[in-house]
Amino acid sequence: MRADGRRSYEALLAAADEMFAVDGPGAPLDAIARRAGVSNATLYRHFPDRRDLLVAVCVTEVQALCAVGEELLTEPHAAQALDTWLRAYVDHVRAKHGLAAAFSSGREDSGFVAACQAPVEAIGTALLTRAIDEGAVRPEVKLADVTTLLNAIAMATETARDPLETEGLLTIVVNGIARPTAKRSQAKTRRGSKM
Repeated sequence: MRADGRRSYEALLAAADEMFAVDGPGAPLDAIARRAGVSNATLYRHFPDRRDLLVAVCVTEVQALCAVGEELLTEPHAAQALDTWLRAYVDHVRAKHGLAAAFSSGREDSGFVAACQAPVEAIGTALLTRAIDEGAVRPEVKLADVTTLLNAIAMATETARDPLETEGLLTIVVNGIARPTAKRSQAKTRRGSKM
């Protein structure tokens, strides 16, 4: 792709991300083109339909979430790394204001699944496995179960005015997946750090 084509592509992604965050996946495409400073023809040259644009925005956001996860894989404490990533995951889902629902049209979109779900599952599984191996998380915990709970938290608190509401629900999930001995040692650490 030529440099000017790359610039217009990136401008369209940024404009779409901003507008989807505010207006949801039904944001007008001509308004996205205007915000990006390009013509409708340029938008359609890069993204033949709305779904292509939605997928591109999701892929970009997923890459950012996965980059956070990759960085966390180098953290010495696996349980803390997992906790940080779970919170980033909820922020990611909440920020995407209905984009996931736009793909719930009843037909399987293997391109979207491959581009978005697979990398998130891979990095989430790696972080979870490290925490299980460290002995901080119960061995029967599955990533799919955890992300189902996180998706529910994200949807339930999407319009929450109090960030402590989200924090409280996330703490319940984190405590629920922790091994009982890990919960006790975490509680002792928290009590000890307050002194």
